[in-house]
Amino acid sequence: MKVLVFVEQRDGKIKTSSREAIAAAHQIAGSSANVAALVVGTPGDGLKDAGVDTIFTVNKPEFKLFNVMNYTAAAQKAVEEFKAEAVIGMASPMGRELFPRLAARLNGGLITDVTSLQASSGSFKGGTKPMYAGKVLAQVEFKGSGIKLATVRPNSIQTTVTGGAGNVVELAVATADSKLKTLEVKKGSSDKPDLTEAARIISGGRSLGSADNFKIINECADVLNATVGASRAAVDAGYASHTMQVGQTGKTVSPQLYVACGISGAIQHMAGMRTSKVIVAINSDPEAPIFSVADYGIVADLFEAVPILSKKLKEIL
Repeated sequence: MKVLVFVEQRDGKIKTSSREAIAAAHQIAGSSANVAALVVGTPGDGLKDAGVDTIFTVNKPEFKLFNVMNYTAAAQKAVEEFKAEAVIGMASPMGRELFPRLAARLNGGLITDVTSLQASSGSFKGGTKPMYAGKVLAQVEFKGSGIKLATVRPNSIQTTVTGGAGNVVELAVATADSKLKTLEVKKGSSDKPDLTEAARIISGGRSLGSADNFKIINECADVLNATVGASRAAVDAGYASHTMQVGQTGKTVSPQLYVACGISGAIQHMAGMRTSKVIVAINSDPEAPIFSVADYGIVADLFEAVPILSKKLKEIL
């Protein structure tokens, strides 16, 4: 089965999650010869020895900034050139905007935000998708014989692949005839990985009481080399920006380690972090719902516990 992987990049740097997408493609393709990658914009060299034989690129100035119309046209061209039977990408803001449009153009089936893929006898069958705030894992399947598309939740595919010829093929793609134009992409001030890609996250809740008090979360994050997140309550109170929000109305994350500080565990928040590999909860209320999903729980005042945690981690790390 021939699988095309849509690879996300920023300023020529390949996003870590895109390597997971390539690993996911190998699960259903079987070999690097059947896996191709598409990089729109500055390709860089991040796909060398990444497990693909063919790397399609569209490196025109008009494609430097993300524009869903242009990127969809590029993805459609790559599918046609490679004669792909499946397309894999990440369940990121870009993937969520691009893949439904691409599926409609290709008249294909689409499954989204899956944590694993299923293939049998050389055919892509479907995948596993967390639903109802992560309380159930649904088995979703494709029907029909058309092209199959899937977006994978970041930090869900742990397997990595290497090798592949890495032959670069430049695609000639015309810019889309659309009134939609991308003029600027504003970057955040933090040099930490985005929440959706971070391997470690430490989040603060409304219990912090102010934006200034987030400094104890930031200090612990620096020791852990973690990205800082926040609950919706903290964001609504003005303690943190919306870009930091984890939950149903924020970002869905699945890090190796998630530390929740002063977060009670509303269902909307747990919907965004429930699939984290290891969850540590710090809360003064022993009945807080967050403890029901935590692997480790600390019943304590976060203003006492977090600085102690930071100090101990400095001694260890």
